[in-house]
Amino acid sequence: MAKPVVPRELANRDVDEAVAHYLKEAGAQVALGFVDALERAYRHIGRHPASGSSRYALELRLPGLRSWPLGRFPYVVFYVDIHECIDVWRVLHGARDIPAWMKETDRG
Repeated sequence: MAKPVVPRELANRDVDEAVAHYLKEAGAQVALGFVDALERAYRHIGRHPASGSSRYALELRLPGLRSWPLGRFPYVVFYVDIHECIDVWRVLHGARDIPAWMKETDRG
């Protein structure tokens, strides 16, 4: 059974910024494609939370942190599998300095 995927405020803000960027730079079809890819990623991590990479967990000293890419879009979902849900911390562009951006995350 899939766990609910619950994005934090920062993750929702990341998504809003990405959608606005794609709407402005590439049009509505690409923006909708991004949203579809994000929804697929959320469904996947809800069903298979352990399948995400733990690469940044050690680097950032954040036990349990995992990441999952958005396929054809250069974004990565960062999340933690907690008992009752999948806690999505950020949705970041893969070309960013991920450790620096993750430090902005509210860990509480």
